[in-house]
Amino acid sequence: MKRKLVISTGAGMSAESGISTFRDAGGLWENYPVMQVASADGFRANPALVHEFYNQRRKDLLKAAPNAGHYGLVDLEKDFDVYVITQNVDDLHERAGSKNVLHLHGELMKVRALDNELKTFTLTPANIETSPDTRIEGHAVRPHIVFFQEAVPNFEPATELAAEADIFVIIGTSLAVYPAAALLHYVRKGVPVYYIDPNPAQVPADVHVIKAPATRGIEILARELRAQNS
Repeated sequence: MKRKLVISTGAGMSAESGISTFRDAGGLWENYPVMQVASADGFRANPALVHEFYNQRRKDLLKAAPNAGHYGLVDLEKDFDVYVITQNVDDLHERAGSKNVLHLHGELMKVRALDNELKTFTLTPANIETSPDTRIEGHAVRPHIVFFQEAVPNFEPATELAAEADIFVIIGTSLAVYPAAALLHYVRKGVPVYYIDPNPAQVPADVHVIKAPATRGIEILARELRAQNS
């Protein structure tokens, strides 16, 4: 029976694919503060601006491709029961072929109905632009993104995965973004934990730190895990 490998990924996972983050840009986009384009208040105040912001992010995403790290996680599925919990809103894990991906902060290539938050629609590369006037199956829509000031609906399923892990891995995150950073606390005592990041945050002494970017770090991780399996 394969061991359950649960992997929590952050912005550093996609950085080598050229996906920038709010923090990389100093928290600004075309001179607008993040809270204007990525918060519940911002969406209420100027939905057109928020739609246009995510239209641009989708265009940027379509120019990007999964990196060797994404494919490395897919390759681990040969030997482990792999589940990915990601803070990233891109679809690079899925495009690489990961089978089990849980998005904490939403999905860039999806929108959801304003009158039914459970009803989502997947956009196609040929049709990625939305506006306050967009109607899909009769529904006005908004980006399927967890804005600042909103709850993280997938956090509970993420904690359940962390608690079931036989091996837990953190990749490319500062461990400063909550609630995602709290997942480490749900891992059972004695379960091995690995942390891959070129600039790792301070972590408990029993966490195995691999100081490297995601692509290189996942190569090292895969070798170590497979050596233990052999």
